Amino acid sequence: MAERLTIPKTYKLAIGGKFPRSESGRTYEVATPKGAFLANASLASRKDARDAVVAARAAVAGWSGATAYNRGQVLYRIAEVLEGRHAQFVEEIRASEGVTAAQAAAQVDAAIDLWVWYAGWTDKFTQVAGSGNPVAGPYFNLSVPEPTGVVAIVAPQEAKGASLLGLVATVAPALVAGNAVVVIADRAHPLSAISLAEVLATSDLPGGVVNVLTGSPAEIAPWLASHADVNALDLTGAGSIEWVDLEIAAADTLKRVVSPEPGVPAPSLQRILAFTETKTVWHTKSLI
Repeated sequence: MAERLTIPKTYKLAIGGKFPRSESGRTYEVATPKGAFLANASLASRKDARDAVVAARAAVAGWSGATAYNRGQVLYRIAEVLEGRHAQFVEEIRASEGVTAAQAAAQVDAAIDLWVWYAGWTDKFTQVAGSGNPVAGPYFNLSVPEPTGVVAIVAPQEAKGASLLGLVATVAPALVAGNAVVVIADRAHPLSAISLAEVLATSDLPGGVVNVLTGSPAEIAPWLASHADVNALDLTGAGSIEWVDLEIAAADTLKRVVSPEPGVPAPSLQRILAFTETKTVWHTKSLI
């Protein structure tokens, strides 16, 4: 029997539920820590970022309009599908980050658990963060958190042993309230990010809710920070680039901004609420 040829995987972008190459045709080499070639990844351009924002904007209404229970089901389904592809992610992370199989498996397990953790908050955070406000009159006055809209994220960059976990830790909380996301993956270790996008595409998550760009945050982030159709900016992984300029650009269009922080952010209710707006409504009480 003839020996089969290896079929190398092609890693593309994830925009609008599809997997296009960069419109520029550019790619860059992804290597092991020892310098061995692993794969070519797409080098996203300004046009790719704009396309991703368009896709995210088109997806916001459907995702935010879904019931909280349904969003929780979808996020839990992501964990289920990721669990089923556990071995693939372990191998990608092991090869890319140069960690042991056990360390890679621990990262995948933590990412799966994080999806489950945030899935549990989808139908609970409103009760915790919302309130009934006392007013002087026969009215109900209620404050409830609602999604901000399109959130642009710079995922943690080169966080040791955390290429997948860092991505999930920033993307998942933005999805809980019904936001859509454009995320710039870890430039040095992007393979698991695109594989995660494949998981999302088969997990009942509507196309365009999560859009994954690979390449240079320093090149792509300024266009997202200044884009008028982006509502919030998560700079968690932007500590190594000129992030102050990104905050200034974001201020011009009144974006909410999460500042850079080292490593992988811990799961928290605060990260969910960072991408919500509080809406207060009045309603008359019954006169009967």
